[in-house]
This record gives sequence, C-alpha cells and structure tokens, in this order.
Amino acid sequence: MADREVDAKTNMNFKGESMPAFMGKNTSVDWRGRPCKSNKHGGMSAAIFILGLQAFEMMAIAAVGNNLITYVLNEMHFPLSKSANIVTNFIGTVFLLSLLGGFLSDSYLGSFWTMLIFGFVELSGFILLSVQAHLPQLKPPKCNMILDGGHCLEAEGYKSLYFFVALYLVALGSGCLKPNIISHGADQFRKDDSKQSKTLSTYFNIAYFAFCMGELIALTLLVWVQTHSGMDVGFGVSAAVMAVGLVSLISGTTFYRNKPPHGSIFTPIAQVFVAAFTKRKQVCPSNSGMLHGSQNNVQTHGFATSPNISSSNLLHTEKFRFLDKACIKSQDTSGTSESPWRLCTVAQVEQVKIIISVIPVFACTIIFNTILAQLQTFSVQQGSAMNTRITRSFHIPPASLQSIPYFMLIFVVPLYETVFVPIARKFTGRDSGITPLQRVGVGLFVATFSMVSAAMVEKKRRNRALHFNETLSIFWIAPQFLIFGLSEMFTAVGLIEFFYKQSVEGMQSFLTAMTYCSYSFGFYLSSLLVSFVNKITSKSSGGWLSDNDLNKDRLDLFYWVLAVLSLINFFSYLFLSKWYFYNPLVSPTPQPDHQSYGQEDPENKRFNPSKQDEADNILP
Repeated sequence: MADREVDAKTNMNFKGESMPAFMGKNTSVDWRGRPCKSNKHGGMSAAIFILGLQAFEMMAIAAVGNNLITYVLNEMHFPLSKSANIVTNFIGTVFLLSLLGGFLSDSYLGSFWTMLIFGFVELSGFILLSVQAHLPQLKPPKCNMILDGGHCLEAEGYKSLYFFVALYLVALGSGCLKPNIISHGADQFRKDDSKQSKTLSTYFNIAYFAFCMGELIALTLLVWVQTHSGMDVGFGVSAAVMAVGLVSLISGTTFYRNKPPHGSIFTPIAQVFVAAFTKRKQVCPSNSGMLHGSQNNVQTHGFATSPNISSSNLLHTEKFRFLDKACIKSQDTSGTSESPWRLCTVAQVEQVKIIISVIPVFACTIIFNTILAQLQTFSVQQGSAMNTRITRSFHIPPASLQSIPYFMLIFVVPLYETVFVPIARKFTGRDSGITPLQRVGVGLFVATFSMVSAAMVEKKRRNRALHFNETLSIFWIAPQFLIFGLSEMFTAVGLIEFFYKQSVEGMQSFLTAMTYCSYSFGFYLSSLLVSFVNKITSKSSGGWLSDNDLNKDRLDLFYWVLAVLSLINFFSYLFLSKWYFYNPLVSPTPQPDHQSYGQEDPENKRFNPSKQDEADNILP
C-alpha cells in the first residue's frame, strides 16, 4: 500500500516533475515518481545497494585519507606539523561539507540525485590525484625528508594548486555523499511499520559493519598497494573502487523508496526566531491550546509532522518557552491572517526546539573526533618510528595499523547485534537494546583510555630510542587503536541513530549531516590544538610538536592533554544528557517501558518532560 499523506500543496517527484496535489510531502515515490508499493520498494533488499556504496566509498576515501600524510610528507615535502594539519583540515572539510549535502538533498535534489552527482565529483578528484602522483612534472623533485633533515624543496605554485584542487574535489564529493548514504538507506524502512521500525536499528549496525569492512580493506590491501606499487596506482585503485560503488547505487534505482525534497529547510527555522523576537514582549498563555496550530493537524511552511499525528496527541513541550511566543496570535489583525514571519504553528516551533536540543549532544562528540584525528596523523608517524618488520622480508605499512580495530569490529559488531541487543531488549523493552544517548556515553568514556594508552606507549618508545638506542615493535601501539575502535562502535552508531530518529520529515539528511559535522569540528580542533600547544610550549623549549623528529618532540605529553580533555568532556556529556528528553513528536516507536512518557498534563494539556523515565538518559 502506498505510503502517503494528504497535502494541498504541489510537490516535486523523484525526477523533479510536478506531483499531484493529493500526494503529500511525506509521500515516498519510486524512480518514476509514482507512490511506492510496500511489497516492491524499500526494506533491506533496497538498502543493500546503498550499503554497497557505503562500503566501496569508504574503502576509496579511507585509502586516501589514512595514508595521505605519507604522500604529503614524502612526495609533496611539506613539514610534519603542516602535513598533519593538511590531513586534518582535509578530513575536517569532508565532514563539514556534509551539511551542504544534507541541505541540497532535503531542500532541492533528494538523496539519490545528490549521491549520484557528488559521487562523480569525488571520482574525478581521485583520478586527478592519481595523475599527479604518476607525473613527475606535477610534483617537486624527489627527496628524502628524513635523511635530508627536512630540507627538501616544498611543493608550491601550480603543483601545490593542482594538489589542493584534486584533494578538495574528493572532499566535496565525499562530504555531500556521506549524510545521504545513511539517511537514504534509513528511508527504506517505514517508521509506521512496527517490523520495519525494529529493523531500522539493525540497519544502522549493518551500515557500520559495511563501514568497517571498507576501512579494513582500505587499510590493508589498498595501503599495501600504495606502499609497494606507488601512490599513483593506489589513487587509481581508489578511483576504480569508487566507480564500483556508483554502479551499486545505480543498480538499486528501481527498488528505492525516495522522499521528494521539501524546499528550503532554513526558511521555517528563521520564521520561528523572527516571529518569537517580534513578539518578545508578549506573555505566553498558561494553556497551550491557545497557541496557534495546537488544535489542527499541522503541516506548514516546508515542515511536515510525523505520520498519523493528530490534534489530540500533538504535544507541546515546556523547554525553550521563549519560542512559543512565535505562536501567539496578534489581537489587532482585524480578521486578516498574519504573515508566516509573524505567526508560526506549535508543530513548527516544536521542530525548531528539537534542533536546538540536539546541539549540546553534538558538541560533546567534538573532542572524541579530535582523538580520532591523532590516530590518523601522529599515531601513523609514531608507527613510522618503530620496528615495522613482521618477517625478514615483510614490513607492515604504518598506516595499516588503523586496520587493527576493524579486524576486531567485524566480529564484535555482529555479536553486539545478535547477542547484546536481544539481552538488553529484555530488560529495557527497546528495539535497540539501549538508548542512542546511552550508547554515545559509553563510547565517550572508553575513548579516554585510548589516549592514556597512546601516551604511555609513546613515552616508552621515546625513552628506549634515546637512552638505549632500541626500536620498539610497531604492535606496541595496537592497544590505542583497539580501544578507540571499540569506542567508535558505540559513539558513531549511537550518534547517527540519535540524530536520524530525532529528525523531522524533510530534515533527515541535514540532521544526519550534523553527525559528520562533529567529525569536522574535531579535526579542525586538532589543527588548532597542535598550533596552540606548539606556541605555548615553544616559550620554554623547542615546542612539543615543532620538529620533524618524534624523538625530539614530546608527543606523549600532547596525548596526556587529550586524555584529560576527553575525561572532562565525558562528565560534561553526563550532565547535558541528563537533561535531554526524547521528543514524542518524532519518536518512531512506542516506549513500552515508560508508562508516563509522552502523557499530557490534564491540568494544562502541556507535555511534562519531567515525567520521562530517567532510563532514557545516561545517568541511572
């Protein structure tokens, strides 16, 4: 049966053509713009094609990003600290551009066309990088940065310009793809179908498994190709893998449930703030039933309420009450309707409240991703200063160390889904076992120990090198990768699930993009921390990270700083998550273990968040 909701406005179908008025903005359509059929479109059979793109795209971008510092340092001849910042800025930009991808998808293009267009943009960037790595005239003269003491000729002029254009084409394509891969895959499952809603949490775990497989192959096979056959061949393989991912996406065209774009998502948000500011001197009524739109089944200004929400259960919340002033009707309108910039609906205001509410949770994951940045930069260089020999003739590439957690995760993720979730479900009554917020909190706590391990091993490596002229085995730094891998399984998946389930119709891709924006801010913060630490410590010494030689630097102290910041961040998250409550307006499934959750106060008909069971939060 078609998934449809009545709307008087005209919408656009999947191909950009005008849709009939009876088809609402929540209608999912097939590739021809016709209403979807539940027995033909969507479900895991459609999501599998998107998961293919997820795995292959991750394989391609991870092979470039995780070994990029080696290429930038050894072939473009940028100094170590500058090389680390180039890598972190690149990865940060990838994730920041996810906001652009989410916006274009929700507002104008739809998920499928956004993925297809920017998939080819990313592919062109890989091809350009491969060409530069292959042609000597596009690179500075060959030179060994370590043996020559860092005095090699740095890439500049058109060589540097070519490199950054190619690199940021990859960033643009990958950034706009990422949020849409997740949201388009999740869109294949109907929230109003109890069976498919239950499968949605499973989909997020499978998507992370596909991510792990892509990373694992990239960090073993593709990095090995880069090391032994050259970066030109390595970049070329990334291009070929990306092409396979696009083929996977296109192959599922006839099976997808596609949600048409809703128009600008920022206009209704701006309207709420403008209207609230305009009526800032008004006094909010004690009865929420007096607010505009509280007695109507509302679908206005580019937003749509969740399916099947009627006036009787359209709940009003007490948080951010100053925004409720946007719903107060003026007394001097003389029967004329007010502009949407002066009068908004309760549903519209509540949707803006959701966006504001998730920002503190988002902010608490930035330090987590700053730690990830160190594992992709300084930890790779840390491995380069260690004994990489496995056998007499085989040396492990330092960048391949990042594959260690994924070897573990390809076994742990299925165990989490098949063992932990069913057991936890019996105690909590939740389809996902534990709440997304609880899952994020566990990950943030575990991440601290990754930096503790990194600091202790780096101190040991440095002391052995300076005082005993010994070189530790590269496997000494494996624990920091393993610990962080376990942490990421909880935090990354929990955050994506949290943002998607708390998003409203027409904003799934954009709010999912906020997850990736956290990665962006984390990597940018890493660059700022490196520069700040160097500036502060250079006053009393040469700077902790100012040399190209880790034996002269104090990377161990920098890791300790990150460990302390991570612990402080975890306690901040505990405090903030304690005060967050899941908004019933967008809750995809009933909360069977919370009898009072989402009930109205009979006195004033306002939703009382204090009645929510504290099991929704991190703290018991």
